[in-house]
Amino acid sequence: GEELDVEEEGEEQFEKQNDKETRPFAIKPIPNANIKPLIVFINPKSGGNQGAKLMQKFQWLLNPRQVFDLTQGGPKAGLEMFRKVTNLRVLACGGDGTVGWVLSVLDQLNFQPPPAVAVLPLGTGNDLARALARALGWGGGYTDEPISKILCNIADGEVVHLDRWRVDVVKNEDYEPTEEGRDTLPLSVVNNYFSFGVDAHIALEFHEAREANPQKFNSRLRNKMFYGQAGGKDLLQRKWKDLSDNCTLECDGKDMTPILKENKVHAVVFLNIPSYGSGTHPWNRSSGIEQQTDDGIIEVIGLTTYQMPLLQAGGHGTTICQCKQAKIITKKTIPMQVDGEAARVNPSIIELTHLNKASMVTKKKAKSVTIPHLEQLRLQVSRITMFDYEQHHYDKEKLRSASSSLGMIMIDQDADLEQVRKHINRMIEETGKGRSGRLLSDSWCFLDSCTAERFFRIDRAQEHLHYVTDICTEDIFLLDPELTDPTNMGVRGDVSVDNDIDHSERLAMVSDSDCGGGSYHPATTRSSTTSLPHDTPLTLIPGHDSSDSGGEENIRSHLLEKNSDGIIKAAKQGDLKMLKDLHSQGYSLLSIDALGQTALHYSARHGHKDVVRYLIASAPPSIFDMVDNDKGQTALHQAAQNRRRTVCCMLVAAGASLTIKDLQGNTPRALAQSADDQELAAYLESQEQFQTMVHEDLETTV
Repeated sequence: GEELDVEEEGEEQFEKQNDKETRPFAIKPIPNANIKPLIVFINPKSGGNQGAKLMQKFQWLLNPRQVFDLTQGGPKAGLEMFRKVTNLRVLACGGDGTVGWVLSVLDQLNFQPPPAVAVLPLGTGNDLARALARALGWGGGYTDEPISKILCNIADGEVVHLDRWRVDVVKNEDYEPTEEGRDTLPLSVVNNYFSFGVDAHIALEFHEAREANPQKFNSRLRNKMFYGQAGGKDLLQRKWKDLSDNCTLECDGKDMTPILKENKVHAVVFLNIPSYGSGTHPWNRSSGIEQQTDDGIIEVIGLTTYQMPLLQAGGHGTTICQCKQAKIITKKTIPMQVDGEAARVNPSIIELTHLNKASMVTKKKAKSVTIPHLEQLRLQVSRITMFDYEQHHYDKEKLRSASSSLGMIMIDQDADLEQVRKHINRMIEETGKGRSGRLLSDSWCFLDSCTAERFFRIDRAQEHLHYVTDICTEDIFLLDPELTDPTNMGVRGDVSVDNDIDHSERLAMVSDSDCGGGSYHPATTRSSTTSLPHDTPLTLIPGHDSSDSGGEENIRSHLLEKNSDGIIKAAKQGDLKMLKDLHSQGYSLLSIDALGQTALHYSARHGHKDVVRYLIASAPPSIFDMVDNDKGQTALHQAAQNRRRTVCCMLVAAGASLTIKDLQGNTPRALAQSADDQELAAYLESQEQFQTMVHEDLETTV
């Protein structure tokens, strides 16, 4: 009996000791304004084994108690444990749903004040997480940079606020639901965007097809091909042309439905951050209104099926408005998506209202080591007329002499051309007060005066890609296509724009980007001695007449005079640094060798993606469709022939033509088929159909 008592007593002591060992872990914070404690939430399954490796690294550098596996119950336990810690910061690592999950739990726990959240996307997909990370300055995701550097950036990062929006859905009893529809949205809180129409329809079809046949969606090219084909089908069938007939849109109490009908939009997007899927920027910044993540206002954008693929090449959608609340009434089942989660929603009354502001950590801009403070640039703004531009297109000195000064501006050295445009418009507005005429028309554009051996125009949609220092040295040159007749204007006087030039005539004026291939077809020009009557509008048509052949040869030989073999060599070797150095020294990215091949031909053929990306961003658009002398092929031809899938996708997104045939009569798609790459051929075919239909649509619209 005594032995039993001893055993029972020992068991009781063991149970008490075991209870002490399993007592919950408690945090006793020491308040200190200079310390910013961090907890990390990570999905180890994200990005293949990338998530698991990162988790081990974080546990090594931090206390393992600060690192939480999201697959083990989510973020709630970790946030509750650290809720009393002051100056707490949270790092969310994972896919599209990770950030939203953490923010939703913070809402539930009612943190006061809420901790600031940093974002680190993992893996190759996760467009939404990447879009949010880009908006906060973190780039496209984790790229094997040192973990210690990431931790320092989080500690040094500034805290900004991110608007979050609530979506309430009520069934519309006036219309019948469908079997495939549902009465609610997948998510009730919007962090990135909410949309309905064709983009949600394509996303839904993609998710359903991937769930049914996951083996068919194991590469990014196949995914792009699916989106291209789905977009093409919708373009052909016009499935969503009646979107505005089946819904009404009200923003801040104002009916916006007429705008939807007028622009024949196929999708409506409520965009909370500047970045959309794949890093695109559908908001038209040229309107002068910048997007803010913390202004309590959401941007409303309309998209058509031919605008959607152009987003990848720097295009944008149709600006509808900015609003603080919105109401949508649908009359039929329409696909909708919230932050990438798509569903078919039955006829509903949907209200979008501001929920709260989340605290987010932005990546602090890196400070320059050699130049701690960049002084502002003082630049003269000079105007060039279309007449002078066409007359002296290849003579820089004559264009400088023919230009007229509009004034001076002070600008930061790191300003892009979109920012410079605002300064110039403001200067023109102030300078033009009290004048009878306009100094500039609304259709002016920047000229690059230092990159190549000639001046060339900068596409307005790509102004955000160029710094002011990329295109000028002392003077900023502007081209005004509506100012054609030099006798109508003085050097510094008011400008009188010829009203006889209608829209169709301006469309006929040849652009730098219209010159296709290694052979240039310049616009027909008048002799400098020719005098023009005041009432004669100047309409320039691309010259294809045999009488112009001599002038064409002169222009071609002039281009070849200042070629740089180094540009071609750098492209062949994939040496991006060498290419950038030569470009910064003023050598032309349009340089060609004896075979008429450009740097883009060689980099596309050899698959040098970083070089291709730089050329797309920095070279004149005419480079895409330049053909060589030997086979008559563009860069896209050579990329397709050598089965360079990613390069093909980049060139197509940038606007390279899919319908140009080489000397053997082959399109890029035909060459992909000859190379036995059926997936690439199918992708190019879908984009070819899409490009053809977009071209026909634009011609019909004009």
